[in-house]
Amino acid sequence: MRIIYKLQQEHGWPPVEEERLWAVPLSDEVVRIANTPWFVRDVAVNDLVGVARDSSGILRPTEKISWGGFCAIRVIPSSESSKFANLQEILDLFAPLGVVGEGLGQFGLVALAVPPGVDAVGVKRLLSQGFEAGWWDYEEACVGGSW
Repeated sequence: MRIIYKLQQEHGWPPVEEERLWAVPLSDEVVRIANTPWFVRDVAVNDLVGVARDSSGILRPTEKISWGGFCAIRVIPSSESSKFANLQEILDLFAPLGVVGEGLGQFGLVALAVPPGVDAVGVKRLLSQGFEAGWWDYEEACVGGSW
């Protein structure tokens, strides 16, 4: 099933007005998020979210009930750096740390899902290293206490 978030745009970003996230129904009013968001903030894989159908029958979030332990980080490669031929190369850098994700070529960004129990210090170090080297910018879209 899909849950559809309305997004607040500022200066043309994010480049879409809504984002559809995969979700696993736990009841009529609660779902578990099943994928890493590209643009929604404060939501990550495994989070529990309250939902309700709007007047058009679309499933919309009503509240975030609990954090599921994953962190969501967005990485945007620098257009000035020729370090990466494709987004998969960025994912490959994070994979040895236990981080999974997906690249969205249309908008040139990578969404990382940082599972609980991975080396958060190592992930942060790599994010900072890439930022300082001018390889990318990044956003901590949804992080918890372990981050």
